[in-house]
Amino acid sequence: MTSLICGSVAYDTIMSFEGRFAEALLADQLHKINVAFLVPAMRREFGGCAGNIAYNLKLLGGDPLIMATIGQDGGPYLERLARQGISARCIRGIDDAYTAQAFITTDGDSNQITAFHPGAMTLSHMNRVADAGAVEIAIVAPDGRDGMLQHANDCVALEIPFIFDPGQGLPMFNGAELRAFIDLASYVAVNDYEAALLTERTGLTFAQIADRVGALIVTRGENGAEIHTGGECLIIPPVPVDDIIDPTGCGDAFRAGMLYGLTHDLDWPTIGRLSSLMGSIKIAHQGGQNHAPSRSEIEERFMAAFGYRF
Repeated sequence: MTSLICGSVAYDTIMSFEGRFAEALLADQLHKINVAFLVPAMRREFGGCAGNIAYNLKLLGGDPLIMATIGQDGGPYLERLARQGISARCIRGIDDAYTAQAFITTDGDSNQITAFHPGAMTLSHMNRVADAGAVEIAIVAPDGRDGMLQHANDCVALEIPFIFDPGQGLPMFNGAELRAFIDLASYVAVNDYEAALLTERTGLTFAQIADRVGALIVTRGENGAEIHTGGECLIIPPVPVDDIIDPTGCGDAFRAGMLYGLTHDLDWPTIGRLSSLMGSIKIAHQGGQNHAPSRSEIEERFMAAFGYRF
């Protein structure tokens, strides 16, 4: 039951500035900024939506297959995937580019300045879904614009159901393009901000989007999630956590739960609860791929939270 995960593979370089950006930026001089921030703390994380989703799906015992592009510096990521037993046969190397990467500086007030270099991600359309072989389901997650369009159409041509997960890539598309994605997709997954933008750009209500797909899933952070399907709205409760450390990658963990549930014929309430649990496990750890519960630990946490086994 292979799940094809089309999306980005990226490095995240995260730096901490102990001061406050506001103290270094003068309001009347913003037209000629020339500042430097001392960042004594720095770490590099493995990230990207496809990488994060695959990591979480593997924790659940699923069979993720990543379709992505990496650059000349992608070797360490491939080595990591190999150690995890995640196939990289659909990851294309681009020799004259760098792997996509984000450079994030956070100040003492948790404000962030981010620079994102898409690199090899912009050539993701060179990959074809047909090259993946037999897959049961796919997800079209944030990636290069042309790649997202290509892979959605590939899935339809091959009759592969897929989740449309525009994420931070949503602003790249106009209303007509987003409506076309919805019509092609089997499911749509967005967070609450993305849901508002999606309805604004398409002119479609939640109910109208849900009528065009098998389900519309809207995550709402600490307020849980909603699943609009079959003419009703299922409210998925959040799973409380003791420490909220880092929300980075929580949405990707949620989507891994969706893929697992859909490939194992779980009902929507259970899919939503499992997805919510995966997000709660992730948020208690720094970075998108540093949590490592065993399958049995996930099952025990699900039982404790919801009173039955998935």
